[in-house]
Amino acid sequence: MATASPYYVDPSALLKLYLHEPESRAMAAWRAKTRGPLSVTHHGRVELINGLGLAAHRGFLTSAAFDAALAALDDDFEQGRYATADLLWRAVLKRAADLSRAQTPLLGTRSLDVLHVASALELGLKRFVTFDVRQRQLALAAGLKVISPSV
Repeated sequence: MATASPYYVDPSALLKLYLHEPESRAMAAWRAKTRGPLSVTHHGRVELINGLGLAAHRGFLTSAAFDAALAALDDDFEQGRYATADLLWRAVLKRAADLSRAQTPLLGTRSLDVLHVASALELGLKRFVTFDVRQRQLALAAGLKVISPSV
């Protein structure tokens, strides 16, 4: 198996590979240059599936496009483009609480964003990919190198 890449990619950034969004082209170009499987946590995978479901619910995806996007996501896991990353949830939640206590009053970060930054830290990944401004600020405050792909 290929060595996992050193990046933690926020699921909302990964979702851009399955939906047509403003940053989709930049995300696809970045992914094409990135070697190795990307680590995706179990909760990250749920967020991806749910994001696709929300897109279908909101009428951005037809039923057929939703099914195709889910099949593409499953294929990415099966082909090793993503690797499921297991976490010790007590450690992630403790770190998330510490980050929330210190940073959320300043930055206004959402719980899921805090969980993803905490997950990256617990996995020992130093590079964090996101398009979200507040999450970017939190990741920087936590000492991560932040990448926001652009064309």
